[in-house]
Amino acid sequence: MDQGPTALITGASRGIGRAIAMRLAATHRIVAAARDEATLAALVREIVAGGGEAEAIVMDVADPASVERALAGRDCDVLVNNAGVGVLKPLLELTPAEWHRMIDVNVNALFHVTRAVLPGMVARGRGHVVIVGSIAGRSAFVGGAGYATTKHAVMGFAENLMLEVRDAGVKVSVVSPGSVATAFGGRSAPKAGGQLRAEDVAEAVARAIDTPPEVLVHRIEVRVLSPKRPRG
Repeated sequence: MDQGPTALITGASRGIGRAIAMRLAATHRIVAAARDEATLAALVREIVAGGGEAEAIVMDVADPASVERALAGRDCDVLVNNAGVGVLKPLLELTPAEWHRMIDVNVNALFHVTRAVLPGMVARGRGHVVIVGSIAGRSAFVGGAGYATTKHAVMGFAENLMLEVRDAGVKVSVVSPGSVATAFGGRSAPKAGGQLRAEDVAEAVARAIDTPPEVLVHRIEVRVLSPKRPRG
């Protein structure tokens, strides 16, 4: 059964990306991209079992050759650039490998993936690029010298891209969450209470996409109401 427009989601195997895939599956055909074939397969099975349509793409967003092989000739109506990594420690404790990995996944991958599918959107005169950013993209914190740098770059990329493609009918949105209860950043398990759920971020992405054709919501910042109070 045709599920309507196609949404390509990077980093879809877990956390926020998985939640976005599940949220959009009711209205979109999902193309889930990540490196872990087994977890992608489980996601696809769950979406299909729920009546949706989905396929998996095994792809390393930080590898230009991997992106080119996976996305060559592929069209999508929505691209959600969600894949990201975070090593949260002071600069003097960061290794060069950790620094470069964050730059490759959080920044360079935006170019590789967006550049692969954007020409089709421009040619059709419609499309939506959604980038999952962070409130770290406009703030600073101890241990954020690497990660926050990448998220500041994300904001610059998104705003400039928006200005470049808006007249072609392509929308660009950034959804910037605060702390989310996932294992992101090297945590072995989510912290308890006072955090957003991955589903909260997914809902914000869906809201950004579900706008009239002539309306663009470019930036959404999502926070838990009170970080001192556990979620009910």
